[in-house]
Amino acid sequence: MTQKIIFDKKNILIVGGAGFIGSHLGDELVVKNKVICLDNFLTGTEHNIAHLLQNPNFKFINHNIVEAINLEKQPDLKEFRIEFQGLQEIYFLASPTSPRDYSRYPIETLLANSVGLRNALDLAVKYKSQFLYVSGSAVYGQVEDKKKVKEDYVGRVDQLGPRACYEEAKRFGESLVNNYRLKYNIDAKIVRVFNCYGPRMRLGDGRMIPEIIELALKNKEIVIYGEKKSAGSYFYISDLIKALIKMMSSGEIGPLNLASEWQNSFEEVAQKIIQLTGSQAKVKYESTGGLMAPQLLGDITQAKERLGWFPIVLLDEGLKKTIDYLSAQQGILDLN
Repeated sequence: MTQKIIFDKKNILIVGGAGFIGSHLGDELVVKNKVICLDNFLTGTEHNIAHLLQNPNFKFINHNIVEAINLEKQPDLKEFRIEFQGLQEIYFLASPTSPRDYSRYPIETLLANSVGLRNALDLAVKYKSQFLYVSGSAVYGQVEDKKKVKEDYVGRVDQLGPRACYEEAKRFGESLVNNYRLKYNIDAKIVRVFNCYGPRMRLGDGRMIPEIIELALKNKEIVIYGEKKSAGSYFYISDLIKALIKMMSSGEIGPLNLASEWQNSFEEVAQKIIQLTGSQAKVKYESTGGLMAPQLLGDITQAKERLGWFPIVLLDEGLKKTIDYLSAQQGILDLN
């Protein structure tokens, strides 16, 4: 049972709130709530939340969640009256998620989804908060066939492989959340996010869409790991934010897949980006390996039936918005 609201707005904590997903979530939640953004800028950036810092209902705390925190002793949160109202909701997004990030920060990735997650769950126990753990498709490991994966699928994971720090971290994280829910009777939920894209993704983070956009903007050769006809599914950030908020307000505990129902070949995605950027870049396809795993396709039947959710932003529309943002970001980097 969640703690009642004493004052006019909920207190909501976003752990990893300065990252790609967390900052967009903060934009939406701060409209009707008081939002605490906790981040240490390992992979998030101050630029993502700069426009929110003057909002009295938004507070930023520079902190690594691997270290326990007493929010009631944070002077910047005095107006939120946490000692009286506590926290109503906690969203956990504190983890490197791109291949280059978690290869650069393997220990940090493991600790964020274990020690850091435990610290956040302890806050949920203390304040009887609703809790949402944002996991990923990596928990499915290697899928034996190319069918869309359902939530009950269990794949193979090489715990010593190049992607293990992320795959095993998310698997452990899900188990920790589930056992906290069972032991402490908290409303703890799990979603598994597949390929989401949009503004505030970082150039050079290694994920497919920003990587293609960056190379297209520079008219450099685009290297794609996979075959021309290999299929992927991509959904826009605004659709994901709606899903996370729906999940938090629902009676569901998950895990639920959050993905796009539409499939696009790698060739189609690359050509759309080349056309939208007016690029002269050529495309080269190479076999997958190492950090780059074959893309999984997620079955979202459960999300549609239980949340009434499905993505609505078309790929062309989402890509245009993403290109506009990353093009401006590239311009800023070129000036520095």
